[in-house]
Amino acid sequence: MTSTLHIKNMVCDRCIRAVEHIMRDLEYEVQNIELGTVTIKHSSALDRGIISGALHAEGFELVEDKKAALVGKIKALIIDLVHKKGISSVSTNISKYLSDQLGKDYHYLSTVFSQIENVTIEKFVILQKIERAKELLIYDELTLSEIAHQLGYSSVAYLSSQFKQVTGFTPTEFKKLKSHHRIPLDEIGIVKH
Repeated sequence: MTSTLHIKNMVCDRCIRAVEHIMRDLEYEVQNIELGTVTIKHSSALDRGIISGALHAEGFELVEDKKAALVGKIKALIIDLVHKKGISSVSTNISKYLSDQLGKDYHYLSTVFSQIENVTIEKFVILQKIERAKELLIYDELTLSEIAHQLGYSSVAYLSSQFKQVTGFTPTEFKKLKSHHRIPLDEIGIVKH
């Protein structure tokens, strides 16, 4: 028997390895693992309480709600697209990309995402793109024009404008800062109360 578990806060390859390690420590055989989900093989009933506790101890959260699981998939797709593949690698817009990947109407995806995250998909994408821009600026390996292209901006001016709206700094000012404040991927878009 197999079960697919949806896990919140899995945002990078290191998270995948951590969740895989947790499942093996709990003596579950991992059949498949990717951002936001793990499929495990088991012979008896799952002890969701133990799994949830072990995940929580490492900063993850077992998702039981279908809408929350969908939001986790949306976030994983966006993070993968922005931080690994590069938005310029997609030949369509993000709304169509998400609809195609998830097999659901974008309006539905957008509504569910906003209800659960208190931020729109569009804003979440912008925040991810700006965080990736910060990372690329710190590495200092690409020009601002190359960064803008990689992140799907039509111009350096557009990237600079969004960057300043989100961070309060222009990309050039950000590069000159002694302390580069970066946000962990699993905290981007979280509304602080």
